[in-house]
Amino acid sequence: MTADLSQLVKAYDVRGVVPDQWGEPLAELFGAAFVEVTGADAIVVGHDMRPTSPGLSGAFARGAAGRGADVTMIGLCSTDQLYYASGALDLPGAMFTASHNPAQYNGIKMCRAGAAPVGQDTGLADIRTLVEEWSSTGAPQPLTPGTVTERDTLTDYAAHLLSLVDLTAIRPLKVVVDAGNGMGGHTVPTVFTGLPVDLVPMYFELDGTFPNHEANPLDPKNITDLQARVVAEGADLGLAFDGDADRCFVVDERGEGVSPSAITALVAARELARNGGRGTVIHNLITSLSVPEVVREHGGTPVRTRVGHSFIKAEMAAHGAIFGGEHSAHYYFRDFWNADTGMLAALHVLAALGGGQAPLSTLVAQYDRYAASGEINSTVDDQPSRTAKVRAAFADREHITTDTLDGLTITSPHWWFNLRPSNTEPLLRLNVEAENEETMRAVRDEVLSLIRG
Repeated sequence: MTADLSQLVKAYDVRGVVPDQWGEPLAELFGAAFVEVTGADAIVVGHDMRPTSPGLSGAFARGAAGRGADVTMIGLCSTDQLYYASGALDLPGAMFTASHNPAQYNGIKMCRAGAAPVGQDTGLADIRTLVEEWSSTGAPQPLTPGTVTERDTLTDYAAHLLSLVDLTAIRPLKVVVDAGNGMGGHTVPTVFTGLPVDLVPMYFELDGTFPNHEANPLDPKNITDLQARVVAEGADLGLAFDGDADRCFVVDERGEGVSPSAITALVAARELARNGGRGTVIHNLITSLSVPEVVREHGGTPVRTRVGHSFIKAEMAAHGAIFGGEHSAHYYFRDFWNADTGMLAALHVLAALGGGQAPLSTLVAQYDRYAASGEINSTVDDQPSRTAKVRAAFADREHITTDTLDGLTITSPHWWFNLRPSNTEPLLRLNVEAENEETMRAVRDEVLSLIRG
């Protein structure tokens, strides 16, 4: 019977509940289809700490080898460690993870050689078609199957990251790291080895059931333990990683969360300095206005794009950009094959903080210039009509500009907001930023009343 993958294959990855929606037989077919679509004669495969990940990744490897590809298994790794292996070995790769989703989920993030993304328009739709076809017929077998071998890349991954940031002369720092029982507990000890860092680990035990809290640091409730620990330890900062450790969230010495936009601006300034004050920096349209301002002030060229890693990576490649950042704490680096790595962004923060005497709150204040609402979701029955209602309400006001690059963005000299529909849920997502808190709240409340009224 042909499998229905409509709920399993997303825009950028494969993700669903195991075993209800998928399991090892489908994973094996995905491995075969991945090799067929990429035309690869060799691939690299890694997995996170979820209980189902070893079995699923092993099945994927069998399917890939069954189509004639030699498979290098790198075992437990973070997603950016898989991207490192794909880039350094110049091989297509597959990472088994469901990131921050609950324990019963698992998924596959796939890339071509050099960590180039595989999404709906770059091979994922073709992979889905083959898996659906072969779920009833079985994948055709080649005359010569490929091999499956194991290789450890953690040390080489750490060395590559440390070659991109000079941490040799920083002052000693006390750093609390909340790994959320995810892959940060695997990568941080190796990356931080030899650094002048007093590491205070939290939830480093690899446990895909997430016994302490969800491994999603963008949800405020999931960093409360870290915030309290930073203050209690008198630490210089805190770092929180998501489940597959490709995103990193930063907490200052007061226990206050640092906006990912401020981190984007800080890292952009450092990467521009490292490149002689020249270069393009990509940012999505709901990062703070401080990001393009800082980029220009440091000699760079900011490029604004839609929300989503496929858009960021496409613009990175098109412009030869040196860096890209998103509000969701994804950070992309030219010298990391345009892929995202929260760990490298974290090392930049350590270098910036350790290179001076000021506390982190003072350091980031220059990059955090506006009052922001954060993302506010509203459930609506008709996304287009509610959006049109908001657009009409602001249409006749003076000094207003409107664009529709991604949803609706309305900008005035003193504030801006973006209203985007969710692709998967009946939601509208609102982000507001203004020159002060009072103005931000007024704009936010007016728009929400239009959406929800």
